[in-house]
Amino acid sequence: MNNELSFLQLVLDASPLVQLVMASLLLASIFSWAAIFERARTLKRAVREADTFEDRFWSGVDLADLYRGLDRKREELQGMAAVFHAGFREFARLEETAGMGPMAVIEGTRRAMRVAMSREMDGLEQYLSFLATVGSTSPYVGLFGTVWGIINAFHALGNVKQATLNLVAPGIAEALIATAMGLFAAIPAVVAYNRFADQVQRLEARYEDFAEEFANILQRQAHLMGGDH
Repeated sequence: MNNELSFLQLVLDASPLVQLVMASLLLASIFSWAAIFERARTLKRAVREADTFEDRFWSGVDLADLYRGLDRKREELQGMAAVFHAGFREFARLEETAGMGPMAVIEGTRRAMRVAMSREMDGLEQYLSFLATVGSTSPYVGLFGTVWGIINAFHALGNVKQATLNLVAPGIAEALIATAMGLFAAIPAVVAYNRFADQVQRLEARYEDFAEEFANILQRQAHLMGGDH
């Protein structure tokens, strides 16, 4: 209890600038943890939905039936299902366009899927830049508070004839607290960013592979329906 009180007292007795540094690091830590929990849930759901959709897609279901089922809830579609929906919708539209050869149809389908995939990746990468910023800047913000605390400690020494540990301890303590808070904010953000960036990259590769395989299926279907032009 005494340690908690002394720690709180050190924070309260710190200079206004160091208090501002500590407050900013505390807020950065709180927001980064909120982003970490939110991204963890989002990416876990994205992986689960990709697994579920792939199982259904490769189960032999009729693609038109699959599209119609998804189209009824198109506003809620995410991830691989959204890529499939965009691709099949464009494929069906181009197939009905007079004078469109199979290759033109497939190229338009691929473009539609690339646009949908880009939109999905933007959603998955949300908050990652914030975590990267917190992870890269927090140590330097804490270091600034450290330097300022040490300056205050030496300034206190310059105003007395005899230096004592009790005189410089508060300034050194607030400096170390600022350093610790900078690391406390930075380390989880860096670890989370690296983990989430890897997960996003793996999901992007899965989406790209699926889009290519789906385009190949549609290409064979287009040649069967329309023949080579």
